[in-house]
Amino acid sequence: MDGLDRADRLAGAAVDALVGEVSARTGAAVSALRFYEEFGLIASGRDGRNRRRYPRHMLRRIALISVAKRIGIPLEDLRAAFADVPLDRPPSHQEWQRASRGWKLRLEERRLTIERLEAELTGCIGCGCLSMKACALLNPGDALAEDGTGPRRL
Repeated sequence: MDGLDRADRLAGAAVDALVGEVSARTGAAVSALRFYEEFGLIASGRDGRNRRRYPRHMLRRIALISVAKRIGIPLEDLRAAFADVPLDRPPSHQEWQRASRGWKLRLEERRLTIERLEAELTGCIGCGCLSMKACALLNPGDALAEDGTGPRRL
């Protein structure tokens, strides 16, 4: 061991943390960290004993991944949001701001979509028509009629 305990290692800006330490600090499973790395969301290096080590600036990315996961944001959307944020060094304030603006636009689109869905569902539940021709939620404009007669969604 290099003489640094976990708190010292995670407190130092330039000190990398072992995968288990990052897992304990972030609450993300070790297997999830490996998956995020394979998916291109985070990056690590290896030490002389071939142990996976994460730079401290990865903690912010992992925290954002955790929050996004909790609210149902697809990992592909995260990858797009992080596309211009460097993995090999701590991002600058400007780089985070640029990524944040793009991320905010995607979140706003998602919020509006959810609000529209909520309004349509409220209408459906209140209406109770069960009409596949008139239902704007399940069959807008009776688009399923183009596929022929009979059930199309079974």
